[in-house]
Amino acid sequence: MKQKEEITIQTLADNEDIQIGYSDNDIVVVDSIQQFTEVNTARVAMNAIVICTNGKVQAQMNSQTMELHKNQIAIVPQNVTVTDVMVSPDFNLKAMFLTNRILQSFLREKMNIWNDMMYIHRHYVVTMDEDEILFYTHFYDMLTLAIVKGKDNPLHTDVIQSLLRSAILALCGAMKQKLSLAAVHQVKTSDNHFQRFLDLLHSSEVKRHTVETYASELCISPKYLSALCKKNSGKTANEWITERVLEDIRYYLKQSDFSIKEICDRLGFPNPSFFGKYVKDHFGMTPLQFRDQ
Repeated sequence: MKQKEEITIQTLADNEDIQIGYSDNDIVVVDSIQQFTEVNTARVAMNAIVICTNGKVQAQMNSQTMELHKNQIAIVPQNVTVTDVMVSPDFNLKAMFLTNRILQSFLREKMNIWNDMMYIHRHYVVTMDEDEILFYTHFYDMLTLAIVKGKDNPLHTDVIQSLLRSAILALCGAMKQKLSLAAVHQVKTSDNHFQRFLDLLHSSEVKRHTVETYASELCISPKYLSALCKKNSGKTANEWITERVLEDIRYYLKQSDFSIKEICDRLGFPNPSFFGKYVKDHFGMTPLQFRDQ
């Protein structure tokens, strides 16, 4: 059996058939493909936003058929398996690949829109009208200028990330609007439990609770909650909780002036010593070192 390819930032950067506009440790911007290489089976390890600029492509995504035409955008969550890819001879694209860390940093409290689209409604393709395509085209031109002309700017990465964050927020707004206007299938009870778990997780200032605590809030068993999370997203309930706790820690250490003790209290850690060990275990450095890096 042919081994499954894993698509990561490194594999994208190393692929000579892909024209890279920008890349760092969390983001790859793809301008176009020089030559499409047939994909048998690949696991996309990052979140992807793919704009079809010409032709069309069809693929199986987690065993669900997806077809993308010109002026359509595919939004793909991380760790999706793509198989049976077929493209037209004139197919081309622009794309952004983002780690979950940077996506959460960009969206913060708006992350629930992304999660609703990806994991509840599984609404992966958005069709844009001419005005919307024009908006994103102008935005992409601005991004290209920032990438090419701003290399000597000491805040180059921050400028690029700010532009990308704005584009992704605009896209999430369009996704939410189109979803509310569309006739969405009735959400099953099991999926509703998963959605309520995500809502609880995103709305709680203190997120570092046990799976048992969240399950109790939902009046279901911890085992059932973890099974639902795994079924709907490929991640366990505990992985969801840890991800969000780490993002809150990253946000407060990097974006706020709160003291370590204040952050510790806000995020529900019992004491600064425990908080320091938690940060060291996950980030490989103390809270102060992480803040100052």
